[in-house]
Amino acid sequence: MNVQHTPYTNLPLHSLSGVNDISRPESRAASASLDMDSPAIALLTDFSEVRAHTIADSASASQAHDTMKNNGIHMLLVLDDNGRFSGIVSARILFGGRAITLAMQQYGVHREDVTVEMIRTPREELHAIEYDRLQRATLGDLVQTLRSSGDRHVLITDGDCETTDCRIRGVISASDVSHALGINLDHPPEAHSFSAIRSVVLGHDL
Repeated sequence: MNVQHTPYTNLPLHSLSGVNDISRPESRAASASLDMDSPAIALLTDFSEVRAHTIADSASASQAHDTMKNNGIHMLLVLDDNGRFSGIVSARILFGGRAITLAMQQYGVHREDVTVEMIRTPREELHAIEYDRLQRATLGDLVQTLRSSGDRHVLITDGDCETTDCRIRGVISASDVSHALGINLDHPPEAHSFSAIRSVVLGHDL
């Protein structure tokens, strides 16, 4: 009988009897001393390295709540029936309750029937920064941008967004910037549009 020789090698295995700890991602704010002149990209959650958390727009608000709670996150990217990006839903929307109450009144449904689509912030109302531009920006630039827009999350795009060759590369949250720099970015947006004025009146949830 011919014996087949494999080009592969058994890797050495060892006991786990003395192993007690589990590696965890370092806090970006704690892993480096950041200031206003630090690269803005230092606080990017890069979806090419960390899988984006998504939810279907047909999912219930309670499912979105559970997903955030179970994963320790504060924002989900929302996908439509065809798997295309359609907006975001944030912890502020879910935990604040105002958006859910408005959805119940607008659609005439019970709380348990409120879907993500009813309360999400649609992509048309979101802002983004190009990845190439972010690479040249400082945290000071980012702070100025967040203060001007009032956004709680800024999406980062990669590719040519003038064509169809464009995708969401990642996200930067105002809370990460606040924690890293020790400043307060928790404020309503400047009312540059009707939707922004409405957000100021009803309470900015993004």
